[in-house]
Amino acid sequence: MVAIALLFGSALILDQVTKAIVRQSMVLGQSIPLVGDFLSFTYVENPGIAFGIRLGNGTIFTVLSLLASLGILVYLITHWDEPMGIKSGLALILGGAFGNLIDRILFGKVVDFIEMGIGQYRWPVYNIADAAVVIGMGILLITVFRHERRLKEKELTSSKE
Repeated sequence: MVAIALLFGSALILDQVTKAIVRQSMVLGQSIPLVGDFLSFTYVENPGIAFGIRLGNGTIFTVLSLLASLGILVYLITHWDEPMGIKSGLALILGGAFGNLIDRILFGKVVDFIEMGIGQYRWPVYNIADAAVVIGMGILLITVFRHERRLKEKELTSSKE
């Protein structure tokens, strides 16, 4: 329980602290190169969903995000016997979702600032919350695929006996 709470809290706090630093120390549109042309801090504000994708009504998206986050929280609480990988992945997803949700509720848009790419090939600017969601999804998918593979192997072993 403590490890899952730490993952959730770390993702949320790191996201909110870095966004506050960007808001206070950078000007909208400003870019600070960190690793040549590959990695920069570039301050943009995103009124859409992840990676700058826009949907018609931001309020509807905010409400749906809140409902999805609450669903994940309820699942975590009611399915505590799930493997650690599933709980860890969901905790990171939840921390990231809450981080961006806080921005949407308080500011109507999300601060993004991590820009990566090579030359003209750039990944959309993102933030710690987005990274936590993507990493959490990766952990979740790997855990689910491994679990399914183990179940199939167990099934094959028992059918041979």
